[in-house]
Amino acid sequence: KSKDSELEEVSWETAMQHFQEKFKAVQATHGDESVAFISTGQIVTEEMAFLGALAKFGMGMKHGDGNTRQCMATAVVAYKQSFGFDAPPYTYQDFEQSDVIILIGSNLCIAHPIMWQRVERNKLNPEIIVVDPRTTETAVAATQHYPIMPKSDLIFFYGIARILIKNGWIDQQFINSHTTEYENFAKHIEQFTPEMVAQQSGISIEMLEKLALTIHKGENVSFWWTMGVNQGHEATRTAQAIINLALMTGNIGRAGTGANSITGQCNAMGSRLFSNTTGLLGGHNFADPAHREKVARILEIDAACITSESSLAYDQIIQGIHDGKIKGLWVIATNGAHSWIHQDRYKEAMQKLDFLVVQDMYSTVESAEHADLLLPAAGWGEKDGVFINSERRIGLVKKVALAPGLALSDFNIFKLVAQYWGCGDMFKKWSSPEKVFQLLTEITKGQPCDISGIKDYKMLDEVKGIQWPCTEEDIGNLAIQNERRLFADGEFYHPDGKAKFIFSDLTPLAELTNTDYPFILLTGRGSSAQWHTQTRTKKSAILRKLYPKFIYIEIHPLDAEKLNIKSNQVINVSSRRATVAATAYISTSVQTGQIFMPMHYAKANRLTHGSFDPYSRQPNYKYCAVNVTL
Repeated sequence: KSKDSELEEVSWETAMQHFQEKFKAVQATHGDESVAFISTGQIVTEEMAFLGALAKFGMGMKHGDGNTRQCMATAVVAYKQSFGFDAPPYTYQDFEQSDVIILIGSNLCIAHPIMWQRVERNKLNPEIIVVDPRTTETAVAATQHYPIMPKSDLIFFYGIARILIKNGWIDQQFINSHTTEYENFAKHIEQFTPEMVAQQSGISIEMLEKLALTIHKGENVSFWWTMGVNQGHEATRTAQAIINLALMTGNIGRAGTGANSITGQCNAMGSRLFSNTTGLLGGHNFADPAHREKVARILEIDAACITSESSLAYDQIIQGIHDGKIKGLWVIATNGAHSWIHQDRYKEAMQKLDFLVVQDMYSTVESAEHADLLLPAAGWGEKDGVFINSERRIGLVKKVALAPGLALSDFNIFKLVAQYWGCGDMFKKWSSPEKVFQLLTEITKGQPCDISGIKDYKMLDEVKGIQWPCTEEDIGNLAIQNERRLFADGEFYHPDGKAKFIFSDLTPLAELTNTDYPFILLTGRGSSAQWHTQTRTKKSAILRKLYPKFIYIEIHPLDAEKLNIKSNQVINVSSRRATVAATAYISTSVQTGQIFMPMHYAKANRLTHGSFDPYSRQPNYKYCAVNVTL
């Protein structure tokens, strides 16, 4: 950025010199904790690992997190606490092998259309149950829809569990052999009577009993959730309430079963295991001396370079900027100036920084407007590496085109940074993405996510992706068994080998409706033609024809009539933080007293409220109080 606050082209040498001088100056003045990075779930795993190792071990950064915090942090914490490790247990084949499929806060038809095709291929004529406040495209296609009140899901699932227990519709043998804390859980949910749950969730007692009976009658029941659960004020406990249902009915470890979180980005699982942000490389723990020694030995670095403390989470990094504790920020392949909750406050934080670097494919992302230095990065088809998807499958990404202009792969940008920073020797073994992948496989040895049996990219290519774990002993079975579920033996990752029932009291919402703000605002995917902040999808002329150009809201006909709102009329939506003009779309897809706004339009997150789940630190995008006026 020039003195006139305009971005002007410079050489990579000038950019790197500026990068290291500015960041080192911030650290020299304010300490190592004054700089941080925010990464992504959309670059390849090797790049994530390189960034995390470079920043933490080479540059002395204490804090870094990823935008995976916005989509999958809840599932990570829920699995760790319940199973002992972040371990989605399923395979995509389970969509085709369940006789009961329960989708919670998941509009699979448009948010994950390829997965929905797997559901459509199911020949068992399954019950398809959708639990969602909106009558989404998936709800319309379902056999049962439970339009619960927004953020009543924890009450709802505790109530379903209570009905199952009262009727004896549980797998007591599985519970006794493979779980702990069941008795305390059963005692805790006594208070969630059908009458109380019906009143709080808006679902009748008859419908509650119908759902419990459907679960009981199912031979292979699978529970699937995504952002409607993860993005909530008590999201972790809600995810664990779903996990508890799978455990208490024995629906785990078998074909067509599982408590299954669906990831929001192509490489969110890679980020969870290898980004080196709030967890040490390979699913290790920063606080464990043995883990630090193991990683240091394999990487051939001094263990003293590895901090014993985990990083601040995304929201805590933003708060640290507001508090004046963080003065420099490096943002890689994510667009928080659009996607982060309570957007205006995020942009205020960006203005408070002494130095902001944005590394992205596009100079047009909202985050680039605030950048002091913009580094042009290559896209996924312009580099090599691996992605790890929802079902734990490691798939190969191949370079099929050259990056445009002077753009470099993120991997090569990190190599340049290491060289100019003066820590290039620390990463001399990190010569190519495949070499890094081989280091990572060695680091995972002995971990639940052990992939030490995968020797090179060729092996991944030959079998079209491999699920973790994949030890050397597993290799012989891959040709005939490349669809593998976890916990088939009933063994979990806690020291006692058992899964744990986890539960707690209800947490009040941080923001309630009142006479000034009487509506509940829901946000989420608008259409299958839109993706996240639309840095790419809005550049496609074909895709642009498939969704409204301008931001809109869905509002129920009765509410529209009461407010004298006409279809396609521009109205104002106001929260306690901002007012946004939007086009009214009158639809029964939302309930009265609720409106829905797609997240893809930059204005949407001006309205959302900055509250977070206390365990996962994931934002509550799915509930805030608003008013609607002409």
